[in-house]
Amino acid sequence: MKSNWKLLALMALLSSVITLAAYNLLGFNKRDVIFNESSAAPTILGRLASMPGNNPNATPGDFSTAAETVTPTVVHIRTTMTRTVRQQQVPDIFREFFGDDLGGNQRQPRRQQGQASGSGVIISKDGYIITNNHVVQDADEVEVIMTDKRSFKAKVIGTDPLTDLAVIKVDATNLPSIILGDSDALKLGEWVLAVGYPLDLESTVTAGIVSAKSRRIGILDQQESGQRLNQNQQGSDKQSKDTPVEAFIQTDAAINPGNSGGALVNLRGELVGINSAIASATGYYSGYGFAVPVSLVKKVSADLLKYGTVQRGYIGILPLELNSTLAKEKGAKVGRGIYVENVVEKGAAEAAGLKKGDVIVKMEGQTLDSDAQMREIIGRRRPGDVVNVTINRSGTESDFKVELRNRNGGRDAIKKADVATVSVNTSLNSLGATFEDLSAQDAKQLGVSGGVRVKKIVDGKLAETDIEEGFIIVKANGKNVKTTKDLQTIMSAVKEGEGLMLIGMYPNSSRMYYYAVPV
Repeated sequence: MKSNWKLLALMALLSSVITLAAYNLLGFNKRDVIFNESSAAPTILGRLASMPGNNPNATPGDFSTAAETVTPTVVHIRTTMTRTVRQQQVPDIFREFFGDDLGGNQRQPRRQQGQASGSGVIISKDGYIITNNHVVQDADEVEVIMTDKRSFKAKVIGTDPLTDLAVIKVDATNLPSIILGDSDALKLGEWVLAVGYPLDLESTVTAGIVSAKSRRIGILDQQESGQRLNQNQQGSDKQSKDTPVEAFIQTDAAINPGNSGGALVNLRGELVGINSAIASATGYYSGYGFAVPVSLVKKVSADLLKYGTVQRGYIGILPLELNSTLAKEKGAKVGRGIYVENVVEKGAAEAAGLKKGDVIVKMEGQTLDSDAQMREIIGRRRPGDVVNVTINRSGTESDFKVELRNRNGGRDAIKKADVATVSVNTSLNSLGATFEDLSAQDAKQLGVSGGVRVKKIVDGKLAETDIEEGFIIVKANGKNVKTTKDLQTIMSAVKEGEGLMLIGMYPNSSRMYYYAVPV
């Protein structure tokens, strides 16, 4: 009996020794084993709580430190604007009874005030604030309300519709200002906070992650569909209308109307983006929001403050974003990058040695995956800056240095006065229509000395009125219009806040129509 007990004890001892040996041999002694929630082992939740910028004593999901730091630097912006609306024209049946004392078949304009709301971010202690262009666009008055309820009248310093950014200023000192971060360092899945004033509520903080970077959603693109030269094409007579720069940070932090112009920050409380748009069928949050990266915000705001307008460098190519289908069609040796469909004569790319058929695979050391990514990289630079480009030509990679040009083909910065001169030549573009001079024969038939016909309405200010295609303009702001040059001269003289009164007729009608166009 004793021998049996001894045998059992020996077997138990051997079993323990074998188990411990196997544990050490397989390396389990070097691994963290979590037995319960109070274990000291570095679990994934523990690593999240100890991320850089977090309070070391904070629990996972506690974003209070960043929220408390950022909230005072984000302001509420309220704007007042005046719009022109037209009263319904008098039906002809009433004219039969009352005659022409009703004022003719004119559409009488009247002015109506409206209000809008958004957010902004204080970037300097002396009152400079970044917001979205669409928050302050067409505003007659801009009011800024701080988190401590102080209210200031703000002045619009500069705007850039192509990035949907604007700089405004309030007359104040010692304001809390945000720390500008590095959007290039953002990683997919990184926590971010959205801070703003959604739905006209008080300051609101929401949390989410970075879902994507360099996202293009087409919300700023006002051009017609079809192939066109993008922002990166350059050339004096070949220069097309600038294309919006969209390389948004996508996040699932809740963003709603009113958040526009607010802050997107990392967990260190650093600004990484300006909230600008949402993807929604209802107009309210439904999963994704988009922010302009702070790398672009820094450059645009600096240009607006220094030059009064944004300095844009042009690379001088017609780019096509490669995919497997296009790569096969073009015979490209790689399946990703930017295919050079054409180079602008005497442009920056041609001067550097780039050729049609090249594929740009890297720019400034970054692997290029999209056209939006390339636009952002170039959008952060000015004329005269040199961009390092790696191209694949017939399967061989080579490095080039491309010196960006301005819109006129030069290397110098363009001042606001120069842009104003250019805008005179393109002032009719804001009306969103194409025009043609009335022929002598048509003028004679209508009994006028000349006029300008609205040939096609695409978008813009005329689309906001009741003007129809075919309308013939004979007067603008009380001055005779005989040619498109006359109309352009009158348009260029319209000051900020003023409107444009167009008088004219339609073919086969002798009645005069009056249209007030908000400019």
